[in-house]
Amino acid sequence: MTEKILILDFGSQYTQLIARAIRELNVYCEIVPCLKPIEITPDIKGIILSGSPFSVNDPNAPKPDISQWSNQVPVLGVCYGAQLIAQQNGGLVAKSNSREYGRAHLVMENQECFLSNISEGSQVWMSHSDSIKELPEGFTLLAKTNSIPVAAYRVDKYAQPVYGIQFHPEVTHSTEGRKMIKNFVVDVCKCSQSWTSAAYVEETIANLKAQLGDSKVVMALSGGVDSTVAATLIHRAIGDKLYCIFVDNGLLRKNEYEDVLESYKVLGLNVKGIDAKDRFYSKLDGVSDPEGKRKIIGGLFIDIFQEEAHHLEDVSFLGQGTIYPDVIESVSVNGPSVTIKSHHNVGGLPEKMNLKLVEPLRFLFKDEVRRVGKELGIQASFLERHPFPGPGLGIRILGAVTPEKVQMLQDADDIYVKLLKSTGEYNNVWQAGTILLPVQSVGVMGDERTYEFTVALRAVTSVDGMTADWAHLPYDFLAKVSNDIINNVRGINRVVYDISSKPPATIEWE
Repeated sequence: MTEKILILDFGSQYTQLIARAIRELNVYCEIVPCLKPIEITPDIKGIILSGSPFSVNDPNAPKPDISQWSNQVPVLGVCYGAQLIAQQNGGLVAKSNSREYGRAHLVMENQECFLSNISEGSQVWMSHSDSIKELPEGFTLLAKTNSIPVAAYRVDKYAQPVYGIQFHPEVTHSTEGRKMIKNFVVDVCKCSQSWTSAAYVEETIANLKAQLGDSKVVMALSGGVDSTVAATLIHRAIGDKLYCIFVDNGLLRKNEYEDVLESYKVLGLNVKGIDAKDRFYSKLDGVSDPEGKRKIIGGLFIDIFQEEAHHLEDVSFLGQGTIYPDVIESVSVNGPSVTIKSHHNVGGLPEKMNLKLVEPLRFLFKDEVRRVGKELGIQASFLERHPFPGPGLGIRILGAVTPEKVQMLQDADDIYVKLLKSTGEYNNVWQAGTILLPVQSVGVMGDERTYEFTVALRAVTSVDGMTADWAHLPYDFLAKVSNDIINNVRGINRVVYDISSKPPATIEWE
């Protein structure tokens, strides 16, 4: 039985940060919508209530009854969660005199268990317009700040420990926030910190054997980290009853199709490669709308995958490399999200193919997937690969896609990526790519004027892609890559570097 902490998501932008902080303690946790019914089972060791954009005084705000859990497991309310616990017990929550946002310092009133090793004056991060003005009877004040009367409290009326904090311990600006999270998860909830990559691999393979038995599984591979690690886990469970399909859509990086197929042989995976470049180029001919390109690429991929899968007999399951951010993005506080990216994985296949899903990475973040892959012995060339969009170079060629533009972009991108690797910059960057712009400009080569294309180089630093900053690559690196591309790729005479962060920009241009 895997111990876990549940995080009830009330819509805070920081909810994933709470999950990441807990998992770094080798404790498993799950994020669930705040209104989802929860049955407390022996594996649930505690519950954390997230912050929220709502006010607890808003009649439409989500308000589950906290008392249904607080007599069974420890509970920690963060910001909105703390206000909700106080309000449901008769406390006063009202608008602050001024919206408190940013750094504040704790004034300790009672340094018991939850705050036992936290410094007087410890810096915390506030983000709220309401404040707890009066604590209910049976609540003990633990800390305040110079601006608000209640920054942290303990509840004494329940069978289990219950705490509330007005600030966000999960963000880096709360300098001892990780200590507080550890205090709650380890000291209060008594979690054993036994959720490691090795334990995950062992448990997942055992679960896959039980789930799949003698069934056959078909799975599309992309050459990326997620599908490779997922396929390896399934292969460890059922061997060659896993049938993998790797489609060359003509929009992969230079030589990637051949290189990836060779690498899959080393892993021992049962893989069939499909060269479908011409079919994709034909379908994409003249299409410049980004969403139109995505739909064509995704739809044709599904068609080809289905054609190949139908050659197999008695397949019961579809394997997918879905990871936790994909799951979280598709679920909102109140239910399914309205917008799900059309290029996420291979959505729609289970319904069309009448197959059951198997997703062994469904509850892992990207960095956790890499650690599991390392535990499985997968070579670094797979695990260190940057994320690559499902539609591939189709959305890195702005405007209509042609085979000539694909080759031009592949050559430029190959120079860029190889130089990142040879200079040691590749592993300092979370994702890098080259974008071919629908812009031609005048240049001079030798004694001749040119009128050729421009490429933009993109490189970002990130943890999971939800937010990202542009990578500050050295000037001499940028000078060399620009020079090498212009001198070696016919058709390109200008190179620019994208210095936009996410948000407000996105990592990809389309």
